[in-house]
Amino acid sequence: MFTNFFKSHGVGTRTSVLLSPLAGHVISLSDVKDQAFSKGLLGQGLAIEPTGGRVVAPADGKIESIFPTGHAVAMHTVDGFDILIHIGMNTVELDGKYFTVAAALGDEVHAGDVLIEFDRDAIAAEGYDVTVPVLICNSAEFSSIKGCEGEDVDELDKLMTARAR
Repeated sequence: MFTNFFKSHGVGTRTSVLLSPLAGHVISLSDVKDQAFSKGLLGQGLAIEPTGGRVVAPADGKIESIFPTGHAVAMHTVDGFDILIHIGMNTVELDGKYFTVAAALGDEVHAGDVLIEFDRDAIAAEGYDVTVPVLICNSAEFSSIKGCEGEDVDELDKLMTARAR
C-alpha cells in the first residue's frame, strides 16, 4: 500500500557512489567542447580537466572495452555502472601517441588499479583539448545522478552519486 509513497521519497532505494578515475577540476558535461558529450548523447556524467596523467579504475569491475590507442576505456562496475572514460577530444587522431594502456579487455580490476597513463602536457602541446568526460552510459537506469561539479578531486575521491530507480 505504501510502496509507491516510500519509493517516491527515496526510502528503500539503493544509492551508489562512483569515485573519480583521475585528479583534476570537475566541470559540467555541458561545458565540454564536443556535442556528443556536452548534449549527453552517450550518457550523463561530468568531465574533469586533468592535473595528472593517469586514469585509474574508479570502482571494482570488469573492462568491457579499451581502445588500443589508449584514449578511452569502458567498464562495468560491481555497483551496476556502465562507465566510459574518454581522455581528451579527438585524441583518437594521435593513434596511441602519448598513451600507455595498462589494462585489457575482460580484465577484472579493483578501484585504484591503473588503466591508462597519458602525457597530458604533450597532448595539449599537439593542440588537443585534454578534458576527460566520465560518463554513466546506463544513466537511464538511475532516477538521479548528482556530481561534485566545480570541485577539485584527487583519484578515488567521490565524483558522482546515483540513486537506483
